[in-house]
Amino acid sequence: MSFERACSLDEFREGEAIAAVIGDQEIAVARDGDEFFAVEDICSHAAVALSEGEVEGCTLECWLHGSRFDLRTGKPTGLPATEPVSTFPVEVRGNDVYVDVTTTLNGVRPQ
Repeated sequence: MSFERACSLDEFREGEAIAAVIGDQEIAVARDGDEFFAVEDICSHAAVALSEGEVEGCTLECWLHGSRFDLRTGKPTGLPATEPVSTFPVEVRGNDVYVDVTTTLNGVRPQ
């Protein structure tokens, strides 16, 4: 695995995701309690940044049309999206969050 730093823990705000770029991959990093998740930062329904949406529970809601995605699986949990987004492995090291964008956890290939 090839983990790279995405952000620091201090950057997180309640209910918000963080946009990060690792290599040429744009990701959204989200927090649910003590768990951290990384998904491809593009809605599978309408090609807009998921990082601009709201995090509630273990879901990330797209700001444009309201599609929701499970942060664990990348699967849509609310219409209009019907296709999943890529999910990536995350590690917390000290005060930093690292993501491996070379591996997808759910087998969904990034767009």
